[in-house]
Amino acid sequence: MTSNAPIGVFDSGLGGISVVRELRQQLPNERVIYFGDSANAPYGVKPTEEVRRLSFDIVDKFAKEGAKAVVIACNTASSAASKQLREDYSLPIVGMEPALKPACDRGDGKPQHVIVAATPLTLREKKFTELMDRFNATNVIYRQPCPDLVEIMEQGHIGDHDLVMTTLHRYFDDYDLSTIDSVVLGCTHFVFYRDYFRELLPESTAIIDGNEGTIHHLRDLLAANDALADDGAKGGVELRNSDTSPEMAERAERFLSE
Repeated sequence: MTSNAPIGVFDSGLGGISVVRELRQQLPNERVIYFGDSANAPYGVKPTEEVRRLSFDIVDKFAKEGAKAVVIACNTASSAASKQLREDYSLPIVGMEPALKPACDRGDGKPQHVIVAATPLTLREKKFTELMDRFNATNVIYRQPCPDLVEIMEQGHIGDHDLVMTTLHRYFDDYDLSTIDSVVLGCTHFVFYRDYFRELLPESTAIIDGNEGTIHHLRDLLAANDALADDGAKGGVELRNSDTSPEMAERAERFLSE
């Protein structure tokens, strides 16, 4: 049995569109409703309980619209709310976590030096601490909060090269980057900064995000539930945002199509 019901995807703002792009690559027949909560962004500096409340409000709307699955395209909201959401809703809920395992596995047993760039909330939550504990006995892992990168994107300044590079240097100049094996982009907003990170980092330093693995997991869950869309179904993306300004709508469309 197939299902042409939509998949709900949400983020604190525009960053989760990077996950939608991956979803469209892997599952082109699926209908997607994307909700960016830019009016309440950034989530990464808010109290955990507030992020949890916002996440429940969004998922409740998706459930009422008949979504067959929800992707929390936000590491911060995943850290704050994914466990509780799965307890309250019967539909599959796919969260995200910084792709620390792929970063550490790159060494084939050789200790890796890894910087995890994420929001302050993601890095301080128990979920990330437990993830880090699985790998920090044999690897060197640094937590690097980068909250201003979220703000720059949400405000439409991601094309300001000097602003972005100045911000990145402020966060990363204290590291000896020649010793870093990989940087994990632990916030979906940061995926849109990949070219800037490439400019900042040595060529030997890998840049890793969790989008591909997240959508691969979603595909497996839908297949196990016989809930993948028909092969001939016409997929598409409906973009929504709590910031209803024309400027935000234009940014969302641009990030989806670029």
